[in-house]
Amino acid sequence: MRKPLSPLGETEMEILNHVWELGEASVSDVRERILEYRDIAYTTVMTVMKNLADKKYLKYRQEGLSYIYSAAVSPENVRYSLVDRLVDKVFKGSPTDLVQTLVQSENLTEEERREIKKIIKKLED
Repeated sequence: MRKPLSPLGETEMEILNHVWELGEASVSDVRERILEYRDIAYTTVMTVMKNLADKKYLKYRQEGLSYIYSAAVSPENVRYSLVDRLVDKVFKGSPTDLVQTLVQSENLTEEERREIKKIIKKLED
């Protein structure tokens, strides 16, 4: 059984996604990416990245005066942990209810529905 990860806030998840995409990143690297679509203070990014390291989502090494961060957990592990938490809290422990909600969603495109059917077929085989 996987060890549950501590919950993530919206900005934490945003920053973690950038680190996953970059592989390794300084605070400045992540801030530059976020500045492309919204304003954010350097100190905010720095604090959030330190908190993610404290929560064991990121690890870091020092290079000169800078810290270089990389992921300590894979995107899959974070997804599994978040989905497990969602199933427990929102769907009262029922993965069936989660899947039913997803497949009945009006937001799914036909392509997404086909992909879901392929996944289910693969599980059955």
